[in-house]
Amino acid sequence: MTTRTETAPGDKRVESREDLLAVFDNGEKPKADWRIGTEHEKFVFRCRDHGAPSYDEPGGIRDLLEALTDYGWAPVIEGGKTIALTGPDGAISLEPAGQLELSGAPREHLHQTCAEAGTHLTQCKAVGEKLGLCFLGLGMWPDKTRSVLPVMPKGRYRIMLDYMPKVGGLGLDMMLRTCTIQTNLDYSSEADMARKFQVGLALQPLATALFANSPFTEGRPNRFLSFRSHIWSDTDPDRTGMLPFVFEEGFGYERYLDYALDVPMYFVFRDGKYVDVAGQSFRDFLAGRLPGLPGEMPLVSDFTDHLSTIFPEVRLKSFLEMRGADGGPWSRICALPAFWVGLLYDDAALAAAWDEVKHWSIEERQLLRDSVPKLGLQATTPVGETLLELGQRVLAIADAGLRARGWLNSSGDNETGFLDPLREILASGRTPAERLLERYHGEWGGDVSRIYEEETF
Repeated sequence: MTTRTETAPGDKRVESREDLLAVFDNGEKPKADWRIGTEHEKFVFRCRDHGAPSYDEPGGIRDLLEALTDYGWAPVIEGGKTIALTGPDGAISLEPAGQLELSGAPREHLHQTCAEAGTHLTQCKAVGEKLGLCFLGLGMWPDKTRSVLPVMPKGRYRIMLDYMPKVGGLGLDMMLRTCTIQTNLDYSSEADMARKFQVGLALQPLATALFANSPFTEGRPNRFLSFRSHIWSDTDPDRTGMLPFVFEEGFGYERYLDYALDVPMYFVFRDGKYVDVAGQSFRDFLAGRLPGLPGEMPLVSDFTDHLSTIFPEVRLKSFLEMRGADGGPWSRICALPAFWVGLLYDDAALAAAWDEVKHWSIEERQLLRDSVPKLGLQATTPVGETLLELGQRVLAIADAGLRARGWLNSSGDNETGFLDPLREILASGRTPAERLLERYHGEWGGDVSRIYEEETF
């Protein structure tokens, strides 16, 4: 999640609607300048007892961040505490309960993306060995109750943790108990953004199924394959969901702006602090009538902050974020951007992917999204086939899109090898969650703690 501790240089007051639309307009880039940004979160735990470390304890999250500065990362300070790091490979930040996130730098091709993730994980493991910390790649804590989890010292999280129970039953679980992998991608024009948004949103259930990896809650099976995905259905209806308007004729920046302005705010950043305006309207802010900051007018950075607190399956900022995947192991961190880059960064692949989903109705899209957390690849698409069957064709499209890009590493390999973990999932017909459940009911003998031995990075 975005971390900010000061007003951005060159920030300006919002004087018109056009200043807000410019956030999206300014994201347009020629194809040669398109980049790949990959974000991944992981659970940090004490190796000796599997406990979630607090920020301040010896060998805890603060010490982890400070130790990572030995690799050239620069600290980001809020309230006198290091709460994030910045460097050439992007930013390292903390999710509410100490989940550690790498928001990678924009990369030209997937070989760079995967090398970046590898470097970061190698650094984490080296520091972890000194501090007695380990790292787990899952979509949800497999055994932790909310009550035993720490809360990180970030001002925005206090505001969100207070607001979440007022609007949904599972928002605190989203904040404290989940991890994801995301991919951020560029667009060349409003029309290109709209088509990528539509394909990404329609196929997000397939990504959720392929990466489903959260079948346990508090030590037991939870009857879901992606409980993390289910959590979003009861987090906050004002800022989540499949966004039916994205598929309407004429969808573009204006329509997304209207949607964003109607999503209630969480906070405004002023003088180094987060001001609680939870539930208040950005439209009132534009008119100088925000109850939490009477007479104050918004900055452009206030709007970009607000965009970061909207949580649909695909999110628009000055780029598009693909948000449907559970956290997972090293190989799937590389597989998620490969999947979406293959589909969305080649014109022929994008057109072929749209052909697969363009006839689905809004109701059918929603039904598919609602069924995936439990059924995974066995969820039925609007044409009566399973996601497993659709996935075979879509992965072939992604493969062709990556081949067309022609990015080779020093060994002469193109980017298609990063899809191999997804090929294995489709070949077996089983999601990662189903494989975990088989081990739980088999060799683990119902002992979910075995997951710490076998799924640690």
